[in-house]
Amino acid sequence: MKRLLPLAAALLFTAAHADEGQWQPYQMAQLQAELKRIGIKVPVSDLSDLSKHPMSAIVSLGGCSASFVSPNGLIVTNHHCAYGSIQRNSTAANNYLAKGFLAKSLAEELPGGPNQRVYVTESVRDVTAEVLNGIAPELGGAERTRLIERNSKALIAACESSPDYRCTLPSFHRGLEFYLIRQMMVRDVRLVYAPSEAIGNYGGDIDNFEFPRHTGDFAFYRAYVGKDGRPADPSPDNVPYASKDFLTVSAAGLKRGDGILLAGYPGVTSRYRLPAEIRYARENDYPKRVADYRRDLDAIAAATAGDTEAEVRYAATVKSINNRMKKLQGLLDGFARKDIPAIKDAQLAEFLAWTAGQKDAARYRALMGELNALIARDQNLAEREFAMGLLTSNELLGTASSAYRFARERGKPDMERELGFQDRDASFIKARFERLQQSYVGRVDRARWLSALQSYQRLPESQRDAASESLVLRGGDPGRQLDAVYAGSTLADTAERLALLQRSAAELEASGDALVKLAVALYPAQQRLREERRALDGDLDRVIPQYMQAVIAWKKSQGKPVYPDANGTLRITYGTVDGYPAADGLYKGPFTTVQGIVAKHTGRDPFDAPAALREAVAQRRFGPYVDPVLGTVPVNFLSSADTTGGNSGSAVMNARGELVGLNFDSTYESITKDWYFDPEITRAIHVDIRYMLWVMSELDGADNLLREMRIVYPQNTR
Repeated sequence: MKRLLPLAAALLFTAAHADEGQWQPYQMAQLQAELKRIGIKVPVSDLSDLSKHPMSAIVSLGGCSASFVSPNGLIVTNHHCAYGSIQRNSTAANNYLAKGFLAKSLAEELPGGPNQRVYVTESVRDVTAEVLNGIAPELGGAERTRLIERNSKALIAACESSPDYRCTLPSFHRGLEFYLIRQMMVRDVRLVYAPSEAIGNYGGDIDNFEFPRHTGDFAFYRAYVGKDGRPADPSPDNVPYASKDFLTVSAAGLKRGDGILLAGYPGVTSRYRLPAEIRYARENDYPKRVADYRRDLDAIAAATAGDTEAEVRYAATVKSINNRMKKLQGLLDGFARKDIPAIKDAQLAEFLAWTAGQKDAARYRALMGELNALIARDQNLAEREFAMGLLTSNELLGTASSAYRFARERGKPDMERELGFQDRDASFIKARFERLQQSYVGRVDRARWLSALQSYQRLPESQRDAASESLVLRGGDPGRQLDAVYAGSTLADTAERLALLQRSAAELEASGDALVKLAVALYPAQQRLREERRALDGDLDRVIPQYMQAVIAWKKSQGKPVYPDANGTLRITYGTVDGYPAADGLYKGPFTTVQGIVAKHTGRDPFDAPAALREAVAQRRFGPYVDPVLGTVPVNFLSSADTTGGNSGSAVMNARGELVGLNFDSTYESITKDWYFDPEITRAIHVDIRYMLWVMSELDGADNLLREMRIVYPQNTR
């Protein structure tokens, strides 16, 4: 499902608990009392202004968060956020994932990859009136979507005054508000430092979402620009970006009860869904997707067994799938522990009772009926989209399909093309095609597709598309059909894939390549699904904002501020360092230490701690990074900050806005916070800056980076 009504349950707005909320920077003035309560000293006026410290140091990596930590474009983020870059530079013979990587000079830094970008947000402007200009209430869904896209594309085109900038126009409160976001886009990003996987991914998938945790999940990039200071394509002539701002690092760290700020780009939350939507996810969507992830992982494992080079090529893919699968399983387990739909039932009843007392109560009742019908349509369409995804679950077919869509769209004026297929998108499409070069093995690709097709054949006929199925399977054995398709295609070659982007739609339609022919043949059915989705989204965008207006009025009548669901845009959260009651009689404290790494050590992956680390711990070589209360080096810590996917790599700052850690995960018990924030158990997991600095100093010899950063050490320690 493209989006399962992330704001359809606007009616279900939960109360803003003490530390709940992923707030837009301009909202910080509303939270001054809360920030003062936890001891934050940074003025709210600075937090609201993207041109001021510390917000001007916070950046996006396009899926992860990060921050500048030197005036020379040095960027810190999570190890798992840089995992793809590490993997692309690795081979079986020279495996940076296993041994780590450190550039001791600028010349030694490695390319981050063709699709790696750094986005520096420069402005956020409310353009709701411009986006909705000319859109009448009675418009149908498809026409409404078309007009919103037309207005949005015009605003984006005017915003992107040069290739230096990337502008986006996301909606907030699902069509109630629209903000135009302008970001400087750095296109030359290089890998500077990543610890070995035995540190950066200690505990692996076993410890993922768990606590106690002992992971050094950090890595460094550097942003490069042309000699004129402007973003440029990767070139040896480029120079480090002169960061306008960067975070000071505090080696003093934190203690229990300290207030923290966290700034980054959270991806998606669903705090406002209706009870029916949550039940659908719990009983249908999530179990199906967990099973599908397991199927795909099994196919990859079987196809790469005994082939170290193939395992390296698919390492990032496997890590990503494992992470998504465990999160969904955590959601299912969380739903089993707490009946969130029942909680939402009560909230819905409270909201409806309020609307019943309003003068337009009849309109709300009618809208609820329409909304329920739209939800049913959405879920039905999602089932068919999932089936089509299985049928076409192939990397090379995906490139051929993208190339054909791009060729068809190039026949239109740029402003009339589909979003994602304008001239501004060409470099991103090309990067995706190039990226396969380091993450593709033919027999593994075939095994994954065959497994997906076998899963597709087990779906109910009502979800399958008979015409598309006949094109892929041709009524025969899937294995034999795939053999013929692969034998008749040259798209495994990067040059052949890139050549597709230069061909017209007519040339692709005349192609003899088996995968290109299949992509062309499948296009009509896939386009029908896309058009059905656009029409449905347009209907949702007409109905849901009316509910959001009511919800905001309802919450304001209670004196409660309203934050929008996360949507990949810059947000600020806050909280305190604290543990939580994990189970009956079990309380988990907020800090773990290096002694815990040694205690978990088995000598086997993923608990194979480096010998140098174990020796340093045994000899208590802690330097200035020892915690005065713990008496050792802390590794990870917990806070009550409200985070989600996309917050990986987010800067965790102390009361003065100094960097004291990096966000990288949530506890297993709090995965359901994407749906419902439970203040008692919701905790985010962070890498302690003291462990990062200790690893850099004591184990990896990253003195060049320690000298480059501005680090404030505790008194009498250095």
